[in-house]
Amino acid sequence: MIMDGILLRLGLIPYQEAKEIQLKALDLVKNSKTEMVLITLQHPPVYTIGKAGGFENILVSLEELKKIAEVYEVERGGNITFHGPGQIVAYPIINLNKWSKNVHKFVYSLEECIIRLLKDYGIEGSRKEKYPGVWVKDEKICALGVALKRWVTWHGIAFNVSTDLSYFSKITPCGIKEYGVTSLKKLGVDVDLREVEERLIEKFEEIFDADLREMTKSEFLEWSGQN
Repeated sequence: MIMDGILLRLGLIPYQEAKEIQLKALDLVKNSKTEMVLITLQHPPVYTIGKAGGFENILVSLEELKKIAEVYEVERGGNITFHGPGQIVAYPIINLNKWSKNVHKFVYSLEECIIRLLKDYGIEGSRKEKYPGVWVKDEKICALGVALKRWVTWHGIAFNVSTDLSYFSKITPCGIKEYGVTSLKKLGVDVDLREVEERLIEKFEEIFDADLREMTKSEFLEWSGQN
């Protein structure tokens, strides 16, 4: 069954501003105004710490970390990670009651979007049983952390395209000491971020049986009664 939804491409936007839009989308989906909202964006440098904790995985002082990026504790699962320019963040807000009331399938499907996207560039992406996300050999290229409210999803995935990976050296990403991080650029794929974003949206629509109608931020806020 095809699910109708909204697509928001927000470009580079501060974490807190994007979160407010995410919460509005969450309310709209919970109240059946739409079946899903997919938000794609980039954040200025920010470290987010999930419900599993993560302060113990900061490798410098917190004061030093805050000099180079914002730091937020957030509602998603998982540990500490980094978001910044050159990384595509996707927040899928989906009513799982209308798609599939199965969190494992939802996470698997998000990973599948990235695995199929990587295949387009001749890269083999894989899963690791204990660690959500997508890996190229022993380096993570896509982090994954989600949250649920009454079976409606929020938060999502962060895919490294041309991200400055030096930010990850200040933390133990996701609390995983034995593996590293990578990006398309590090793997030798120098590609326009917009092209990758388009491919990610295509994979999402394909895997989630979604028909997304794009709105600008101002159109979305007006439609949702916030402007």
